[in-house]
Amino acid sequence: MDLYQLLYFQTLAKYQNFTRAADELALTQPALSRSIARLEEELGVPLFERKIRGVIVNQYGKSFLKHVNQILQEINIAKEEIKDMVDPFHGTVSLAFIHTLGSRFVPNLLGLFREQFPDIKFQLTQDTTQKILNHLESAEVDLAFCSPNELADHINTVPIVNEELFLIVPKNHSLAHREHVCLKEVANEPFVTYKHESGIRDVIERLCQSAGFQPSISFEGVEDATIAGLVASNFGVALIPLVAGLDMTKLSVLRVSEPVCRRMIYMAWRNNGYMSPTVRQFKTFVEERSGLAEFTPFHYNK
Repeated sequence: MDLYQLLYFQTLAKYQNFTRAADELALTQPALSRSIARLEEELGVPLFERKIRGVIVNQYGKSFLKHVNQILQEINIAKEEIKDMVDPFHGTVSLAFIHTLGSRFVPNLLGLFREQFPDIKFQLTQDTTQKILNHLESAEVDLAFCSPNELADHINTVPIVNEELFLIVPKNHSLAHREHVCLKEVANEPFVTYKHESGIRDVIERLCQSAGFQPSISFEGVEDATIAGLVASNFGVALIPLVAGLDMTKLSVLRVSEPVCRRMIYMAWRNNGYMSPTVRQFKTFVEERSGLAEFTPFHYNK
């Protein structure tokens, strides 16, 4: 049994057709058939059920495939490690981040980093905290900027942004002329807020509970612009982090004096997987420059 046999088996299991698998591997179909036959002979069991128009992976094949996938993945990881050891200044960082960081924080941070390391590339994903953590745990991304409330044992975090949350109300609201309010003053108002898959939802609910009430929800969304738009259309009030690009013409922005309305954003990474020198370099860069700086995306006007 050799590496090529494992690769041939994996490819045939993917396409379940000798002709398509052979084309993918740049082999002749008889050569692929002979390789699979030798593999089955060595294992002592058939790995596929032959059909008129292809093959189907049987129970032995499915069991074997799990291990083959792990073996080939480990080999790819080993190749990447060696490549990174040879040239740590040329690589790719896969980064996922929440929506509110996309207008200024992440672009500015990446711009500063690429001034020092222009040959390092980024693969960027923007999503909700829960989906970002799923991407992180499945090793689809290297690092994540998000606001988790609970973490798995194999995820480490460091705080990077202390972000203020503002109360937004329609221009015709009775509080619209105010600059500061207590959160309890809107205890009886309907709230436009985020879905639970967004880490900020739990933060908002805790702040409301701290103010002595449970918010009545009129709408749940994931996009800041949608929430701001519905508040402008008198669907309720909202606590949001302000991001550049929101249409604020029909809204009033109020600072909340009690309780203090802020949320922490973290950089997260897996502690049980390989981290390339390129990723480590960017991680250190973020830790050195972010700290616990307060982050208000733009100067707001009432």
